[in-house]
Amino acid sequence: MARIYANENFSLPAADALRRLGHDVLTVQETGKASRAMPDEDVLAFARAESRILVTFNRRHFVRLHAATRDHAGIIVCTFDLDFEGQAARINAAVCSESSWTGRLARVIRPPRTESTAT
Repeated sequence: MARIYANENFSLPAADALRRLGHDVLTVQETGKASRAMPDEDVLAFARAESRILVTFNRRHFVRLHAATRDHAGIIVCTFDLDFEGQAARINAAVCSESSWTGRLARVIRPPRTESTAT
Protein backbone atom coordinates (compact mmCIF):
# COMPACT_ATOMS: atom_id res chain seq x y z
CA MET A 1 0.00 0.00 0.00
CA ALA A 2 0.95 3.67 -0.09
CA ARG A 3 3.25 5.71 2.10
CA ILE A 4 1.24 8.74 3.24
CA TYR A 5 2.12 11.90 5.15
CA ALA A 6 -0.88 13.50 6.88
CA ASN A 7 -0.62 17.26 7.16
CA GLU A 8 -1.28 18.86 10.55
CA ASN A 9 -4.83 19.84 9.65
CA PHE A 10 -5.77 16.35 8.43
CA SER A 11 -8.04 14.44 10.81
CA LEU A 12 -6.35 11.81 12.98
CA PRO A 13 -9.39 9.46 12.85
CA ALA A 14 -9.16 9.45 9.04
CA ALA A 15 -5.40 8.79 9.28
CA ASP A 16 -6.13 5.84 11.59
CA ALA A 17 -8.76 4.56 9.13
CA LEU A 18 -6.16 4.71 6.33
CA ARG A 19 -3.85 2.62 8.51
CA ARG A 20 -6.58 0.02 8.96
CA LEU A 21 -6.80 -0.13 5.16
CA GLY A 22 -3.12 -1.08 5.09
CA HIS A 23 -1.42 2.24 4.33
CA ASP A 24 1.79 3.39 6.01
CA VAL A 25 0.62 6.72 7.46
CA LEU A 26 2.90 9.20 9.20
CA THR A 27 1.31 12.28 10.77
CA VAL A 28 2.88 15.67 11.39
CA GLN A 29 2.15 15.12 15.07
CA GLU A 30 4.21 11.90 15.06
CA THR A 31 7.20 13.71 13.56
CA GLY A 32 7.20 16.32 16.34
CA LYS A 33 6.62 19.09 13.81
CA ALA A 34 3.07 19.99 14.95
CA SER A 35 2.19 23.52 16.05
CA ARG A 36 5.34 24.99 14.50
CA ALA A 37 3.62 26.93 11.72
CA MET A 38 5.82 25.23 9.12
CA PRO A 39 5.54 26.79 5.68
CA ASP A 40 3.63 24.61 3.22
CA GLU A 41 6.75 24.34 1.06
CA ASP A 42 8.58 22.71 3.99
CA VAL A 43 5.71 20.30 4.62
CA LEU A 44 5.78 19.24 0.98
CA ALA A 45 9.58 18.98 1.00
CA PHE A 46 9.44 16.67 4.02
CA ALA A 47 6.83 14.48 2.33
CA ARG A 48 8.99 14.37 -0.81
CA ALA A 49 12.13 13.48 1.19
CA GLU A 50 10.21 10.65 2.86
CA SER A 51 8.68 9.50 -0.47
CA ARG A 52 5.18 9.97 0.94
CA ILE A 53 1.97 11.18 -0.66
CA LEU A 54 0.82 14.28 1.21
CA VAL A 55 -2.84 14.35 2.31
CA THR A 56 -4.25 17.68 3.44
CA PHE A 57 -7.37 19.79 3.83
CA ASN A 58 -5.34 22.85 2.81
CA ARG A 59 -6.52 22.66 -0.79
CA ARG A 60 -5.79 26.14 -2.07
CA HIS A 61 -2.15 26.32 -0.97
CA PHE A 62 -1.16 22.82 -2.03
CA VAL A 63 -2.90 23.06 -5.40
CA ARG A 64 -0.86 26.22 -5.93
CA LEU A 65 2.36 24.45 -4.88
CA HIS A 66 1.57 21.57 -7.24
CA ALA A 67 1.14 24.06 -10.09
CA ALA A 68 4.54 25.57 -9.25
CA THR A 69 6.42 22.28 -9.04
CA ARG A 70 5.75 18.65 -9.82
CA ASP A 71 8.79 17.60 -7.80
CA HIS A 72 6.87 15.76 -5.11
CA ALA A 73 5.69 12.25 -4.26
CA GLY A 74 2.03 13.15 -4.76
CA ILE A 75 -0.59 15.38 -3.18
CA ILE A 76 -4.16 14.53 -2.24
CA VAL A 77 -6.27 17.53 -1.27
CA CYS A 78 -9.49 16.75 0.59
CA THR A 79 -12.63 18.38 1.88
CA PHE A 80 -13.35 17.85 5.56
CA ASP A 81 -15.73 14.99 6.29
CA LEU A 82 -16.95 13.67 9.64
CA ASP A 83 -17.39 10.27 8.00
CA PHE A 84 -13.73 9.38 8.61
CA GLU A 85 -14.09 5.80 7.38
CA GLY A 86 -15.80 7.00 4.20
CA GLN A 87 -13.13 9.62 3.66
CA ALA A 88 -10.39 7.03 4.13
CA ALA A 89 -12.14 4.72 1.65
CA ARG A 90 -12.28 7.51 -0.96
CA ILE A 91 -8.59 8.33 -0.41
CA ASN A 92 -7.77 4.62 -0.64
CA ALA A 93 -9.63 4.40 -3.96
CA ALA A 94 -7.70 7.41 -5.29
CA VAL A 95 -4.36 5.99 -4.13
CA CYS A 96 -5.08 2.58 -5.64
CA SER A 97 -6.16 4.12 -8.97
CA GLU A 98 -2.59 5.17 -9.88
CA SER A 99 0.52 3.05 -10.16
CA SER A 100 2.79 6.06 -9.57
CA TRP A 101 1.98 9.19 -7.61
CA THR A 102 5.14 11.13 -8.42
CA GLY A 103 4.14 14.65 -9.45
CA ARG A 104 0.40 13.88 -9.31
CA LEU A 105 -2.45 15.76 -7.61
CA ALA A 106 -5.86 14.36 -6.75
CA ARG A 107 -8.93 15.93 -5.19
CA VAL A 108 -10.99 13.80 -2.81
CA ILE A 109 -14.23 15.50 -1.91
CA ARG A 110 -17.01 14.50 0.44
CA PRO A 111 -20.14 13.30 -1.34
CA PRO A 112 -23.16 15.60 -1.32
CA ARG A 113 -25.37 15.23 1.69
CA THR A 114 -28.76 13.70 1.13
CA GLU A 115 -31.76 14.86 3.05
CA SER A 116 -33.74 12.11 4.72
CA THR A 117 -37.46 12.54 5.00
CA ALA A 118 -39.46 11.57 8.06
CA THR A 119 -42.65 9.59 7.53
